[in-house]
Amino acid sequence: MIRIALYGALGRMGLAITEAALECADVVLAAAVERPGHPGLGLPVSAGDGMELTVTDDAAAAAAAADVLVSFAEPAASVSHAELGANASAGVVIGTTGLSAEEHTAVADAAERVPIVLAPNMSVGVNVLTWLAGRAASAFGPGYDVEIIEAHHRHKADAPSGTALRLAETIAGARGLDLASSVVYGRRGRTGERPAGQIGIHAVRAGDLAGEHRVLFGGEGECFELVHRSSSRAAYARGTLDAVRFVHGRAPGLYDMFDVLGLDGAS
Repeated sequence: MIRIALYGALGRMGLAITEAALECADVVLAAAVERPGHPGLGLPVSAGDGMELTVTDDAAAAAAAADVLVSFAEPAASVSHAELGANASAGVVIGTTGLSAEEHTAVADAAERVPIVLAPNMSVGVNVLTWLAGRAASAFGPGYDVEIIEAHHRHKADAPSGTALRLAETIAGARGLDLASSVVYGRRGRTGERPAGQIGIHAVRAGDLAGEHRVLFGGEGECFELVHRSSSRAAYARGTLDAVRFVHGRAPGLYDMFDVLGLDGAS
């Protein structure tokens, strides 16, 4: 049985992961953590078999009680959770998006001591989409323009999504492009003719959309699209538990969902 400490337990993903864990025979919720001052501190959370946990803000105690730490908190908090996992010799799974370069480096430093899965999206389907997008970018070549359109619920704090950025990074890598000089975030005004090698990213925020990512390859006389749509967060929760199983007992290192799923081209 793998014991998990869940950080961001009362968020949308935290609640979905708790529900998914209740249906698993090999994963159990050992601690539910929220930030200090959260209104849900002290509330009960089901841990299965009639047992309940109390939501706490004691992040260190939660780490000591778990085999794997799962963080869907704010970026700075997720970095601290990676360090807690390293100190407790526990695996870590981070699904937080919007990490800065410095925060990513801090997570990588912690991964020198324990195994960490860091992924902007835990969905199996989204990661297969990303893998396919890289192959498509290579197959179509530079004569096909690339546009990425993503849509999420109105509460999402970052734009573009971490998944859209990962798609762009994968496509740029497949074409030997420097992403920073190739990407454009939306367009406005008289932009002129689209330059060769440009990768467009466009973000939509509306209502309670669970998530959609569309990759469009446009050539002369034809258009090819790859699309992934989420109908609920259950798929993300199941992928997260796959990552928990993968990281448990593994050698130290920084992994992603390509590693979890065994997709070639994994980092």
